Amino acid sequence: MLDFDFLCGRETPSVAGIINPGAEGFQKLFFGQEEIAIPVHSTVEAACAAHPTADVFINFASYRSAAASSNLALKQPTIRVVAIIAEGVPESDTKELIAYARSNNKVVIGPATVGGIQAGAFKIGDTAGTIDNIIQSKLYRPGSVGFVSKSGGMSNELYNTIARVTDGIYEGIAIGGDVFPGSTLSDHVLRFNNIPQVKMIVVLGELGGRDEYSLVEALKAGKISKPVCAWVSGTCARLFKSEVQFGHAGAKSGGEMESAQAKNQALQDAGAIVPTSYEAFEISIKETFEKLAEEGKISPIKEITPPQIPEDLNTAIKSGKVRAPTHIISTISDDRGEEPCYAGVPMSSIVEKGMGIGDVISLLWFKRSLPRYCTQFIEICVMLCADHGPCVSGAHNTIVTARAGKDLVSSLVSGLLTIGPRFGGAIDDAARYFKDAYDRKLSPYEFVESMKKKGIRVPGIGHRIKRGDNRDKRVELLQLFARTNFPSTKYMEYAVEVETYTLSKANNLVMNVDGAIGTLFLDLLAGSGMFTKQEIDEIVGIGYLNGLFVLARSIGLIGHTFDQKRLKQPLYRHPWEDVLYTK
Repeated sequence: MLDFDFLCGRETPSVAGIINPGAEGFQKLFFGQEEIAIPVHSTVEAACAAHPTADVFINFASYRSAAASSNLALKQPTIRVVAIIAEGVPESDTKELIAYARSNNKVVIGPATVGGIQAGAFKIGDTAGTIDNIIQSKLYRPGSVGFVSKSGGMSNELYNTIARVTDGIYEGIAIGGDVFPGSTLSDHVLRFNNIPQVKMIVVLGELGGRDEYSLVEALKAGKISKPVCAWVSGTCARLFKSEVQFGHAGAKSGGEMESAQAKNQALQDAGAIVPTSYEAFEISIKETFEKLAEEGKISPIKEITPPQIPEDLNTAIKSGKVRAPTHIISTISDDRGEEPCYAGVPMSSIVEKGMGIGDVISLLWFKRSLPRYCTQFIEICVMLCADHGPCVSGAHNTIVTARAGKDLVSSLVSGLLTIGPRFGGAIDDAARYFKDAYDRKLSPYEFVESMKKKGIRVPGIGHRIKRGDNRDKRVELLQLFARTNFPSTKYMEYAVEVETYTLSKANNLVMNVDGAIGTLFLDLLAGSGMFTKQEIDEIVGIGYLNGLFVLARSIGLIGHTFDQKRLKQPLYRHPWEDVLYTK
């Protein structure tokens, strides 16, 4: 509809608003080259109040709800025309809509219609088909022909036919193919007869029903002064031995009077121009138009060149006309096929092979399938780092936030935001400094003393509670697993030597879990033989190892959130006696 508006040279779009029950806001759409925002309303009443000059309601709802929403629209004082696109609206509902519309001087187009069109001005719904057909049918400017049909698809065909042999249509309507359409063929023919710009009328009926006979009566009564070219489709029905339903609910002959042959004969007898077949319909239209032109009743129309409608980018790309840069690069997953893939491995394969979370991490983080001992180590790290009680800063923040009534995501994020150099974020630093010292062949003494001179504490060394005679059980478990399964533990063993030196300084300077994970991950990366030195440096530099702690600790923080919610804990307030108030 907006493309047709642009084609016709409209300065403003014909679509005032969109009604989408339960939704509000704006819908971005193109109006020519310009992108515009069409208001979206949640109710019919809100839309009509916001757009008091909009008088046409186009209903794309399904047959289940079309009647109710159409009835609501008809009751709005600003709505004059309701077009119902859905096919199969219950006939009793349709009759009620028609009766209400007629008693309130309103118009219902449909049900089962593609809509209507006023050439060069406005079109309802999908009528007239593609933009190519609209241009070929010269619908971007008004002609001299009024057209009415039951069939929407055939109306698109006739617009093209009429444009080939006349100056085009002025207005076209598809009243719909249901048994009880909201308006009749004769309603529109009589209306066309009173429009000065319409010089001739084309009617396409179909077998079934008796709508065409109201047109016959109007012709006989002399109510129509303009030439009418008419054809009723469905003459082939007589070739069938039994009654045949032709697509539309109303396209079914209920007797001789409703046959296409009887209707065509009646129209011809009443004075309409009726060809001998559909194939000859175009010739009848052409001859009628040429006769009016010869009589001077139709003046030549100056042809105009419609504006070029910009092609959508996706269409242009598919046709090879343009190329456009992408905005995001992704190398770890792909959801375009029948199933998502992680680093090229289909989801079904991951499940069928019994892969675990460690395997998924290896695919999504490292873009390769690591050996089983590597993925086992990753899973052990996740398990060991999932939680460390309610008193550490991350858990405390999460608990306080959860008790403030905040949602899961807010509570989780408040805890995650505490992760850094002082809490859980030292794994990358531990890996970085220990790797640098080992690769430069520094002795433990040289490494520790050089860090001391720089004023930097050795990451991964030191614990608030644990001592040399009371080691962190998590560290011992990690070291045992690595010594049993890793091809090499050179970085970890170097860290143990550093620990021996730091313990000679103070009994609490033991290797903590950050140091163990950091150095063992270096051993995993180097010992697996699947990473280059450059890749290892990049992994440490980007922050992969801290990512492991973030992932693991999220499990515990979520648990703390659920725990507080389940216990229905009140808002947390820190006790006064635990605060030093001082000047």
